[in-house]
Amino acid sequence: MRSSNSIPFLQNKIQGIGSALFYNMSGGVLKFPTTIVSILKVDEVANIWFFTNRPEQHLQEFDKEFLADMQIYRKGKGYYLQITGKAYIINDPEELNSLIGLSDEIKAKAFQEMVLIKFKIGSAKYYSYQPRFTYKHNFMGLLNRFYTWLFKEPTRTEPSVYRPSLPKFGF
Repeated sequence: MRSSNSIPFLQNKIQGIGSALFYNMSGGVLKFPTTIVSILKVDEVANIWFFTNRPEQHLQEFDKEFLADMQIYRKGKGYYLQITGKAYIINDPEELNSLIGLSDEIKAKAFQEMVLIKFKIGSAKYYSYQPRFTYKHNFMGLLNRFYTWLFKEPTRTEPSVYRPSLPKFGF
């Protein structure tokens, strides 16, 4: 388990992929559907900021904060992350304006078509792996693939677990 000095590492890895699969894990009746999101920003206090589509129901009927998971993966990167934490629905225009680097048209869309979500990282599991076929396309590569397929056991490495912020109240 790594401590709060892991935030720059997580920022780099998350922004290196740039998108994630977002799961709402709340027990509420109305929940955001599982969706692919594009990450806007990962800040210095381990918050991931992104937009998701606005649901058809009124936003006031949803829980303002809920437990959520994120799967961050891109083919060929050599790593992926499984992140658990708490998501917060941001309705305050001032908080939206505090996000640097957003154009005015995106800010205007934010309260009509999309919902801004702030995802506080509780823990992140970082998995590194060797991309599957990194062999050369020659005779030696073919022999190497055949040997690997025939004799080697697939290796599964243990994840590195990061907890950038320990909550004060039971999480």
